[in-house]
Amino acid sequence: MKKIAYIIAYKNFRDEEYFIPREILEGLDIKVDTYSDQKGKARGSEGGDVLVENLKDIKVNDYDGVVVAGGGGALKHLDNDEVRSLMNEFREKGKLISAICIAPVILARAGLLKGKRATVWTSGLDKSAVKILKKNGADYVDEDIVSDGKIITANGPEAAKKFGKHIVANLSG
Repeated sequence: MKKIAYIIAYKNFRDEEYFIPREILEGLDIKVDTYSDQKGKARGSEGGDVLVENLKDIKVNDYDGVVVAGGGGALKHLDNDEVRSLMNEFREKGKLISAICIAPVILARAGLLKGKRATVWTSGLDKSAVKILKKNGADYVDEDIVSDGKIITANGPEAAKKFGKHIVANLSG
């Protein structure tokens, strides 16, 4: 059985970016374990909640890949050296790495997107995430989903369903 470590912010993760892909993964018998920066009941920006373990307890060898959800809390709670180190450990072990919405910024700051094609959330008024990707060596692509090797990025909640299906396809292939 395939296994995914799903990382969300303890407060203000984007509900659709967690619940929709998780449902797709679990519907195809992929085990999903959810982690955050704290143990307990994480709460999404739309009011959804889920029990989470502390991401310090992730054992990379136990998983086929990792998913990082975005939302307002992602950069506040997950954009740190601990998470960046964890992402690099997944890369070093050849695991699938995926991030949606603003979360590709975390991958960029971890050095994972250097020389890679990637997408990220942006708006007409806020292009800061695109600038961060480019500053860290990513080739920004304005598409819903972008895959480059073992890295999948998606640009936001509207892409959540396609994101989940893309993760499944890359775990199978």
